[in-house]
Formats: sequence, structure tokens, C-alpha cells
Amino acid sequence: MAGQAFRKFLPFFNRVFVERCAAKTITKGGIMHPEKFQGKVLQETVVAIGSGSKGKGGEVQPVSVKVGNKVLLPEFGGTKVVPNDKNYFLFTDGDILGKYVD
Repeated sequence: MAGQAFRKFLPFFNRVFVERCAAKTITKGGIMHPEKFQGKVLQETVVAIGSGSKGKGGEVQPVSVKVGNKVLLPEFGGTKVVPNDKNYFLFTDGDILGKYVD
């Protein structure tokens, strides 16, 4: 799923490493969207997760998503990482707006 450079990448604490999903360029009816009308894709796939953050009592609170989940993220924010011409982002667990359920 992830590129060779990030197969052994492990985010710290409550960080979530995600891969940007490709924008859909063709509708269900077969009509192609021009590039300027495609919009920004906010759905991303989780590639790696951290171990979680420490709570007030010192216990570790795990991250709320798992590797492979499709999540909805805000339009702005995160740290962009671009290896091998692919868009990856690093977000905190609290930045995730929701996850898609199959």
C-alpha cells in the first residue's frame, strides 16, 4: 500500500500518517470533469499510526483509527510529506473528522 520509503515509518504518540486518495475525474455516467472543477479530496487512507498519547493518569490512550481505514480530514492542516511523487500527510488523532464504515 505505502511506498518503499515508508514501510517502516512509525509516527510518534497520537500521530496518524495518511495517503491522499486520488480525485475522481469521471462521473458514474462517464462524463469527465475538467481539472479545475474536481475539487479537493478530503478522504485519505491511514498508512501508519502512533502508539497513542498519555492521559492524565499516565495511561496510554490508543489512536482511534487503524491502518487501512479511510478517514475524513479537514481541508487545511497536517504536515505534507512528498516522497516518490505521492502525497502523504501527518495529522494528530484529534484532527480526524471521522472514518468511513464499510
